[in-house]
Amino acid sequence: MKKQRIILVDDHEVVRLGLKALLEHYPQFSVVGEASSAREALEKVETFKPDVVVMDIRLPGISGIEACEQIVGQYPAVKVIMLTSYAEDEMLFAAIRAGASGYILKQIGSDDLIKALDSVGRGEALLDPAVTQRVFQEMRRAGKSQEASAFANLSQQEKHVLLLVSEGKTNREIAKSLYLGEGTVRNYVSSILSKLNVNNRAEAAAYAVEHRLKEYTS
Repeated sequence: MKKQRIILVDDHEVVRLGLKALLEHYPQFSVVGEASSAREALEKVETFKPDVVVMDIRLPGISGIEACEQIVGQYPAVKVIMLTSYAEDEMLFAAIRAGASGYILKQIGSDDLIKALDSVGRGEALLDPAVTQRVFQEMRRAGKSQEASAFANLSQQEKHVLLLVSEGKTNREIAKSLYLGEGTVRNYVSSILSKLNVNNRAEAAAYAVEHRLKEYTS
């Protein structure tokens, strides 16, 4: 069985020793190097070309997140697991953006850590269960923001008109519904087509449905 070659990075020697002692009990792992700083970690990665780097986020000098970004950029085959005592959203998302394959809290049990290493070694991404829900919440929030921004150039009244267009209403029906003149509605529709850069009512309606206008129109 091919061993997973691992580098441990933490500025606390006792943490590195503990992790190394744990991993030595499992034949699928081989700790090929240790580092106490991000700069030293980069040197060790260049020397040993490991499969996985287990790295603390808070390191003296260059942060673990910056080191992760450099490692992943230079050695795409190397997987980085961020190991931290902190379940802070800012750090979590920074680590994900930096290309980390895993984000594990130091409070994790030994069995779960071994499973995490096995998972990342198979090419899977892994988040500590304690932070997974926050990632999904942030993804949903970002998705909603993106959808809402699709209509950022439209006035509230134009959104109401577009919503009715997407429901197949004619200008006359829209005018009656919103207590407007038909000419005013025509002007609104023309403005909407221009702002959305679409050619006709059908395209505007499709755009409204695709970007879920109904959810952002009160």
